[in-house]
Amino acid sequence: METESPTAEKTSAIKAKEAKAFGTEAAEAPLHQLSIKRRNPTPHDVEIEILYCGVCHSDLHTVRNEWHGTIYPCVPGHEIVGRVVSVGSHVSKFKAGDLAAVGCLVDSCRECQYCKDDLEQYCEKGNIQTYNSPDKYLSTQTYGGYSESIVVDEAFVLRVPENLDLAATAPLLCAGITTYSPLKHWKVGPGKKVGVVGLGGLGHMGVKLAKAMGAEVIVFTTSPSKVEDAKRLGADDVALSKDEQQMQRYAGKLHFVLDAVSAQHDINAYLNLLRVDGSLALVGAPEHPLPVAAFSLIPSRRSFAGSMIGGIAETQEMLDFCGKHNIVSDIEMINIGQINEAYDRLLKGGVKYRFVIDMASLKK
Repeated sequence: METESPTAEKTSAIKAKEAKAFGTEAAEAPLHQLSIKRRNPTPHDVEIEILYCGVCHSDLHTVRNEWHGTIYPCVPGHEIVGRVVSVGSHVSKFKAGDLAAVGCLVDSCRECQYCKDDLEQYCEKGNIQTYNSPDKYLSTQTYGGYSESIVVDEAFVLRVPENLDLAATAPLLCAGITTYSPLKHWKVGPGKKVGVVGLGGLGHMGVKLAKAMGAEVIVFTTSPSKVEDAKRLGADDVALSKDEQQMQRYAGKLHFVLDAVSAQHDINAYLNLLRVDGSLALVGAPEHPLPVAAFSLIPSRRSFAGSMIGGIAETQEMLDFCGKHNIVSDIEMINIGQINEAYDRLLKGGVKYRFVIDMASLKK
């Protein structure tokens, strides 16, 4: 899987062309149409016409520089589904006309032990993300999926199961793999009781995937209005986390908890749901530290962990699993001109459960 990185001389020789995109030049400015450069495909590249792009909360955080490190202009989007337009001369896995997908990563060092173990998300030298990372070909930053096309090395391009709805598949490239990876790592399956905390873009995928893996799934939510929806998505039971009696019903009973909440919350309340040797994995990203009580962990040998996305092989495995079980995200389709309004609604939790942009609207 090792490839030669472009030298400065080679980089300067790579040609690029203009592409339409939606992004912004400043944290406080709205997104608007702009022009970016995409490289012409090199021998190992796949050029993709983007059909749909999911809207992730990370897009909003990055655009508004809430994680302090945004390079402007910023074009977000890492839940990309499209159709192959052309391929480089050494590409063997894709051909023009194929459906293809791109997630959060477009490259990594490919040489460290993590990359060799198909864990590119933990690349020791730092992976190259789909947007807001150094673009080694054009000496700019990478630009994401809020655009008409993208060019990616074939090693980081994914196949889309043909039976899945394309638009609703897009969020699988982040929300899907972010929840699939920890569920698989902690061996969720038949005979396991699994808690999912929070029923949003991540949580609703966690419910669907854990259920398809054969687990008993209990959703924990602060919203009485989400009880019926959680059951519709496949939850075996729903507990209102503000109700102490309902929480007590599962104290010490769960093998695994997937915490998908990004707001401040009492992590100890969920650690105390775990059995001996149970684990809680945090995939939500609260802005401030969550205080952990020692006695939420010590008496029952519980583990409190975190998890990122998956590597490329695992992301393909997740897509194939979703194809087999006919799992996609619950989405609301928007056109690109509605993106600023969608961000405002995202902040208020006003979407069930993921916005997806119809990128044909960019051409209009």
